[in-house]
Amino acid sequence: MTHTPNSAAPPGTAAPGLPAVPAQRATAPAPAPAPSGPASPTPPAARRTAFAEGADRLRRAATTEPGRLRIIGAVLAALVLAFGAVTAWQMTDRAAAADDVLTSSQPLTSDAADIYRSLADANTAASSGFLAGGQETAASRDRYENDIRTAAAKLVNAAANSEPGSSSAETITELNRLLPEYKGLVERARTYNRQGFPVGGAYLRYANEKMQQEMLPAAEKLYTTENRRLRSDYADATPYPWAAMALGLAVLAVLAWAQRRTYLRTHRVLNHGLVAATAAAAVVLLWLTAGHTLSRSNLNDSYDHGVRSLDVLHDARIASLKARGNENLTLVARGAETTKVGEETYDAYDYDFGRDMDVLAKGLARAERLADDDSGAEPVTSAVSNMTEWKKRHAAAREQDENGNYQQALDMVIGPKGATGECFDSVDKNLATALAHEETEFRQAAGDGRDALTGLPLGAAGLAVLGAAGAVLGIGRRLSEYR
Repeated sequence: MTHTPNSAAPPGTAAPGLPAVPAQRATAPAPAPAPSGPASPTPPAARRTAFAEGADRLRRAATTEPGRLRIIGAVLAALVLAFGAVTAWQMTDRAAAADDVLTSSQPLTSDAADIYRSLADANTAASSGFLAGGQETAASRDRYENDIRTAAAKLVNAAANSEPGSSSAETITELNRLLPEYKGLVERARTYNRQGFPVGGAYLRYANEKMQQEMLPAAEKLYTTENRRLRSDYADATPYPWAAMALGLAVLAVLAWAQRRTYLRTHRVLNHGLVAATAAAAVVLLWLTAGHTLSRSNLNDSYDHGVRSLDVLHDARIASLKARGNENLTLVARGAETTKVGEETYDAYDYDFGRDMDVLAKGLARAERLADDDSGAEPVTSAVSNMTEWKKRHAAAREQDENGNYQQALDMVIGPKGATGECFDSVDKNLATALAHEETEFRQAAGDGRDALTGLPLGAAGLAVLGAAGAVLGIGRRLSEYR
């Protein structure tokens, strides 16, 4: 009988089996491959600005006492230095303007007035010499030549000090062109007059028209322009330095607060550095206030009792010169020039003489009111007396001329004794004396005004540096207590 073979292992013998597989961790599936193409950049982190970082540091520093002290020291030093800088800047401008008043604009204004006076006096001397004819005196001729030379020299000086391309420079150029033309007309008038030709009078009248209608208006324009420049310099020199004064008060207030704060925290009455800074700022503020107040007072005095009087006296002197020239031309023209006022007809030059004398009278009256001492009032009072006598003699001379007594009228105008020329010379001499007195007063007052600011800009800057150093050292002393 056939049996199925027994496949069991014999006893005591282990059947061989498959080796055990160790347990493994579950792994994530591999990522899918990235799509082909350029990879997108990762945006960088935003950077903070220096200002933001500085503000953070400042906030962190302000939470500690040493940090607060450093901030206070920096602010104090900056304020003191700013006060010194603003003071130096404003005082430098005012000192420069005050110096311009004394050394530039006022002298140029006087030169412009002298140009006008010299031209007007030359015209008067030319007409006086023409009336004398062949008997013209050397003094009359010299007076004319000196006036022409003075006008030419003053024009050169004014041209050197005027700004190129300015209105003054153009006016000076125009006067330099007209002056030789005027001289040529006067010389032709003299030449024909000596020869006895009546055309000489026509040339002299033409020269007078050039002087009255072109040269004197140009000289007056130059005078007006320079006078305006003088007033502008005064306007720059006299205003109070409000910015510097306000900043000075603010600096003192902040320094007082800082010292009080130090006292409350340390119970120490004085901090030497802060006291030094306060003293420096106080000295600058007092110097600024006192110096500018004194300068302003002197400059205003130089204007009120110097420039105003000079303007009035210059105008009065010019009016007297124009009146004298018209008086002479009345006899030169002998009725050839007339003017109609309303229904009345007048001799043109005699009518202008009357208007010039009215201007002279008003000017002398104003000069008397402006005179602030006897030395300034006496020559003006004398000029008023001379003008009154001049009017009387002129009226008498006109009466003789209208009655046909030409020679007598001529002697009463240009004669050696008792003539109107004596009155005119006395008026001119007294006005020159008054002008010299007012010029001296102006220079004294304006010089004192300028000198009151001497050293203030540099002194303020130097004291501000010392004050800032004191503030830093004072705060540094407090900081050393925390180390």
